[in-house]
Amino acid sequence: MNTPWKLFALAGIASAAIAIGVAELVAAFVGPSSSPLTAVAGAVVDRVPRSLEQFGVQTFGSWDKPLLTVVVILVVAGAAALAGVLARRHIGFGLGVIAVFAVVGALAAIERPDSTSYAVIPTLVGAGAAMLALSPLVRRAAEASTAPDSRRSAGPADVGGAAGSAPGAADTPWLGGGGASRRTFLLLAGGTAGAAVVAGGAGRLLARWRGVSEQRAAIRLPAPASPAPPVPAGAKLDVAGITPWTTPNVDFYRVDTAFVLPQVNPDTYRLRIHGRVRRELTLTYDDLLGLPLVERDITLACVSNEVGGDLTGNARWLGVRLKDLLDRVEPDADADQLVGRSADGWTCGTPTAACRDGRDAILAVGMNGEPLPIAHGFPVRMVVPGLYGYVSATKWLVDLELSRFGDFDAYWVPRGWSQQAPIKTASRIDTPRASAEVSGTVTVAGVAWAQRRGITKVEVRVDSGAWQPATLAASDSTDTWRQWSWRWDTTSAGPGNHALEVRATDATGVTQSAEPRPPAPNGSEGYHRVDVEVR
Repeated sequence: MNTPWKLFALAGIASAAIAIGVAELVAAFVGPSSSPLTAVAGAVVDRVPRSLEQFGVQTFGSWDKPLLTVVVILVVAGAAALAGVLARRHIGFGLGVIAVFAVVGALAAIERPDSTSYAVIPTLVGAGAAMLALSPLVRRAAEASTAPDSRRSAGPADVGGAAGSAPGAADTPWLGGGGASRRTFLLLAGGTAGAAVVAGGAGRLLARWRGVSEQRAAIRLPAPASPAPPVPAGAKLDVAGITPWTTPNVDFYRVDTAFVLPQVNPDTYRLRIHGRVRRELTLTYDDLLGLPLVERDITLACVSNEVGGDLTGNARWLGVRLKDLLDRVEPDADADQLVGRSADGWTCGTPTAACRDGRDAILAVGMNGEPLPIAHGFPVRMVVPGLYGYVSATKWLVDLELSRFGDFDAYWVPRGWSQQAPIKTASRIDTPRASAEVSGTVTVAGVAWAQRRGITKVEVRVDSGAWQPATLAASDSTDTWRQWSWRWDTTSAGPGNHALEVRATDATGVTQSAEPRPPAPNGSEGYHRVDVEVR
């Protein structure tokens, strides 16, 4: 590393590392959302253009948040390197850059919906640690940059000169002389980075230790008063490559705005139902478990799902009927919106009518026979059949407010998504996969869904030819997806590349639209197409 500025840049990066590590450690005590990395990443999500947000979800899926965090870290590293280089001229310049980023981090933390006045503490403590580290690191970098390079012969600038002046020393008169080796500087920088890793790792471990995994594991869910009807024989097709009828919890899609999973303790849990109601109601977790529970198979879908995408899943949910709770609070006649609030402050606006019209809208406490996974809303979440998740599926639910659509816009509405969003009829080819090589007779299969209406027909065509009826699996209910299959004799198409397309028709007689539309603002449309090669 011959260029002196690289040493100063490294000094700045090491200082930023200790800032992040210390902030993560402090955030473990203040609250996970107070972490400056989490807060800044959340602020980015809140402000990102809709098209970019959609690109992130579709391209990276559940990895979108970790990747955004990495991007934030890289930006911080770049700014830290600049701080170190500027500090070469005067330490005040470098400290100024740190101060600017401290302000950004503190503002991002304090504006989080679930923040408190203490949310700025991790950022401020981390920034203080960075400022304390920067000065000695830059001093050592200056001394290392003035030391003779062992790979060249000593010259006048190395052994003499006025007051021992040498490249770098004249640029930083406030640092004084030194002559420490690059190795000494690198050890100091490496030690600082190592301390940062230890502090950050300890913070993450403490946050996990302070989590609610043990409380969740100790829960024994009561038996449902209304068990799920048996899945009809023939509803689950035995076809290689088809999506399982029930989506395992570990495979169930996750799309939300939480960078750190909220840790809601069931022992202290409170759900408040209020707003435009005759009487308010507050329930504990035990209160909910003590009410009659219903168990139902329900397919959920994310509005961000592209045609043919995998942001759809079917699970067996256990919970309390929303209608029963709303009947107890007696909503005002004009309270047409039920606003759900998550523990992290996220909001969702659900039509009140959809929670009282007889569908199995529930406050779920169980998923596929176990307490809700933390990633899917433990201890309580909303499940409302027939509506996209962003208007119905509040996770980590702590508050329900009866309101009006004219009075309040939930989180995604000001960002360009529709206020109300019933799930559209859709279908997908699961097998064969895109670019697959096939021959002989091939089973083309997949799933179709039209929650609250049900699927009555699925058709497949090859190379834009005539539509051919697929065989439908038995129907469980209008609230679950339906598997289908079609036998294709590839010899009729001949060798080469061919396109398979699918479309579905719901019980109202409506066939899904052929016109391609993006997910925004209320769900994608179009036929799913898979290109394969016949050998």
